[in-house]
Amino acid sequence: MGDPIAVVLQAVFLFILFAFIAWVVISSRRDLAGGANTDLPMAGGAPADPSRDRDRGGWDLRQGINPRLVVIAAMNFQPGTQFEIGESATMGRAPSADVPIEDPFASSAHARIFPRGQFMYIEDMGSTNGTYYNGRQLRRPEQLKMGDVVRIGETEYRYEE
Repeated sequence: MGDPIAVVLQAVFLFILFAFIAWVVISSRRDLAGGANTDLPMAGGAPADPSRDRDRGGWDLRQGINPRLVVIAAMNFQPGTQFEIGESATMGRAPSADVPIEDPFASSAHARIFPRGQFMYIEDMGSTNGTYYNGRQLRRPEQLKMGDVVRIGETEYRYEE
């Protein structure tokens, strides 16, 4: 039959292995679902409480605000080059991108900027290397504010209105 201690150790090992696999599956599902924070707007959806945007006293996109990204550092673009965002913009290496990124770390459709209420938001579109917003990796859509820095690979932009 075998040594009873060895059998117990095998059972404990299998239990720990299955617990680890379950933890990985649960974590992956949570990440793919976009996290549990329902207070922030998600792509294609409205904020959980639309009145919150109005209460912040922000600008209204319909009042002539001209959101844009200004190049800080980018391959084949001079610092200061501006990209108009308009109603929304996609960022990436694809020829159809509104903000072209010629960086080997950028995905074809890397990130997007979109309006939600009175504010513009940025979100990563499932890129391989991630999108960084003010030095931290985007995990969910974030509201853009004047002077915010967006980095994709070695390419950096400053958000202006």
